[in-house]
Amino acid sequence: MQSKAFCNNFTNAPMFEHLKNKFPIEDQKWERYINCFNKLEVPSKTVLLNEGEISERIFFIEKGCVRCWFNRDGKDLTLQFFLEGGMVASIESFRKKIPSPVTIETIEPSVLWYVDKKDMDSILTELIEIPEIREKFIDILFERTFDYMKHFVSFIKDSPEQRYQNILKEKPQLIQRIPQHYIASYLGITSVHLSRIKNKMLK
Repeated sequence: MQSKAFCNNFTNAPMFEHLKNKFPIEDQKWERYINCFNKLEVPSKTVLLNEGEISERIFFIEKGCVRCWFNRDGKDLTLQFFLEGGMVASIESFRKKIPSPVTIETIEPSVLWYVDKKDMDSILTELIEIPEIREKFIDILFERTFDYMKHFVSFIKDSPEQRYQNILKEKPQLIQRIPQHYIASYLGITSVHLSRIKNKMLK
């Protein structure tokens, strides 16, 4: 067990302030849980999990940006972006110990905190008994599933230009921070096509 002083250093980190506000947990439990968190500072383009591997960690983003993507015929397609305060993992792989369908990679130099599966399973076993906490976890999972579904439906019914306009309207911070080729990958088009869309919108 690490010292209480070490725990307090953790508690003062922005990431833990965010988590404490999101998940109201007793201080005694909180100090025990945060000893399961490990800090990781990595450069951009660091792969946290490869497609096909079994996910053994869940990541919490204190600073930076992370994307989930998969390979199709030699091209990468981006499924989702995660920014500060976000939690990212290949959930299906993490929970069921099956090969991950996605690669998880940093886009920017990032400060992350990760929890190993064994520790996370122990934490969830305790917290799932608290109705308020259980509801918050369910909300997070539904929110992520809804994002996937919304993105999938958009590919069917919307043009690339409409998908780009949706990002501008709903998530403008992505356009400001994320390189164009990743945005193009998220839209399912080439960088050249994206440039044409942007030029058309400027006219």
